[in-house]
Amino acid sequence: MAQYFNCSPIELSEDQILDYLQFLKTQSKTPSSSYFKHTVYGLRFAYRVSNVPKKSIFLPKMKFPKKLPVVLNRSEVRRLLKVPKLLRHRVLLALLYGCGLRRFELLNIKLPDIDFQRKMLHIREGKGRKDRYVPLGDHLVRGLKTYIEAERPYLWLFNGKNKAGDSLQQFSETGVQWIIRESTKRAGIIKHVTSHVLRHTYATHLLEMGLDIMSLKEALGHSDIRTTLIYLHIAQLGRQKTFSPLDKLYEPEL
Repeated sequence: MAQYFNCSPIELSEDQILDYLQFLKTQSKTPSSSYFKHTVYGLRFAYRVSNVPKKSIFLPKMKFPKKLPVVLNRSEVRRLLKVPKLLRHRVLLALLYGCGLRRFELLNIKLPDIDFQRKMLHIREGKGRKDRYVPLGDHLVRGLKTYIEAERPYLWLFNGKNKAGDSLQQFSETGVQWIIRESTKRAGIIKHVTSHVLRHTYATHLLEMGLDIMSLKEALGHSDIRTTLIYLHIAQLGRQKTFSPLDKLYEPEL
């Protein structure tokens, strides 16, 4: 902004600043919404520390793209869970998909959080610092028991190694990303898969398998039902499923 006007932004009028933000919106490479937020908040802070009278600077109206989440089909999930050679990697992927966990929730799992008798996983301080329980199911219970007996994890379910080589800290987010990326490649999946894609897949598959939307909201740890409702646009539910007219075009006419 200083380069554009060749003066300090503190010296600019409200109209000049708003015109500049509007000008940015018209460019072919429009900055992200966070860029505009940081610009406006930064200016407000600069006014405050410089004792400049408060100016009416606000965000320009932005149109956000309405993108639907990427979701794997069941065949792709089976392939993804099958390819890792290490048991730890298979269990890690199975938890992300089988419990719909966020990445930081996965890494924060401690051994006391797993209740094998009730087949439940206690998620502590998820998004918004809210706790919740999610069911594990028979497959995950068997996998976790085998993994814990073989690996003997300490404190956290997934331990990483410090510089001394000791397994006394949490597994890293980078490590989770690497496991997902390599497994996706080996499974021959061309979709861009992340830990959140597995969470989206969990939600969509649960809806398709008959879970109601309110129960799904609780399982995902959403505070607002509107966040959960997006999965209704992805899941193939109820009534007659939409089909391609090409499939009907070449059917014999009665």
